[in-house]
Amino acid sequence: MDLSSILESLLVASESPLQSSELARLVRARAAEFSEDSITENPENAPAPESPERVLDLEALAEIGENEVKNALVELNKIYETSGRSFIVAERSKGWKIHTRADYAGFVKLLFPGRKPERLSPPAMETLAIIAYRQPVTKSALEAVRGVSCDGMLQKLLDRELVKISGRADLPGRPLLYATTELFLEHFGITDIEELPNIGELRKVELPDGTEEDGDEEKQKQTSSTEEAETQLALSAVEKPAEEAAETSEETEKGPEAEDSDLSKEE
Repeated sequence: MDLSSILESLLVASESPLQSSELARLVRARAAEFSEDSITENPENAPAPESPERVLDLEALAEIGENEVKNALVELNKIYETSGRSFIVAERSKGWKIHTRADYAGFVKLLFPGRKPERLSPPAMETLAIIAYRQPVTKSALEAVRGVSCDGMLQKLLDRELVKISGRADLPGRPLLYATTELFLEHFGITDIEELPNIGELRKVELPDGTEEDGDEEKQKQTSSTEEAETQLALSAVEKPAEEAAETSEETEKGPEAEDSDLSKEE
C-alpha cells in the first residue's frame, strides 16, 4: 500500500470529482486516526494485525499536501499507461476523476444510447471563443468584433450552459456581461481559463468593444441637433426683418388712401 493506491481507492469510491486539497485532507485525517490518543479513545480505528496499513509511514502521511497528491497521481497514470489500462486519472475544473480513454469511446457510448453529441456551429464557436478569451464581455463588444447580431448565438450558448451572465458593465445603460462556466472548462478538458492556447498574447490584441460606435453616433446626434438649432436661428433671423419690411410696406401703401378718406369725411 502506497499513496498512489490510497488515492486511487478514494477516486473509485467517490461519486464526484475530488480536489487535490480534499484528497490530501482525507489522507491526513486517516493518518490522524492511527495516533495513540485516537486509538485509545476509539479502539475501532486501530488497523487489523495483518492490515497493510500497519506498514504505512504515518508521519509522512500526516504531512501530505497538494503537491504530494499531484505527484502521486502522475505516478498512478504512468502505471496505467505501462499496464495498458483503459482509463486514466484526469484533473478537471471540479477536481480529479477517473476517466475512460478516448480510444474506447465507441464502446462506452453504447451505454448511453439516448445521448447524441451536439456540435456547435461555426458562428457559435466563434462567439464562444471571443467570450472565452475576452471575458467578461458585453453583447455590443461581441457584435463589434463579429460584425453581425449575436442574440441567437448567445441564447444558444446560455441554453447549453457554456456561457453565463456574470454581471453588468459600468457603461451607459448597464449592459450585461457574459463569461464562461465550469461546464465550459469541463467540456474542453481544462481546469482554468488560463490554460487556453495563447491566451496571454490574444488578450493583448486590441479589439473593438462597441463603445466607439456608440460614441460616434452620440456625437453625430449632438452635431446634427446643433446644426438644426443653428439653422432655425438663421431662418428666424432672416424671416424677422422680412416680416418687419412687409409691415412697413403695407403701412406706406395705406397711408395716402387713409388721408384721402379722412379729408372726404371732413368735407
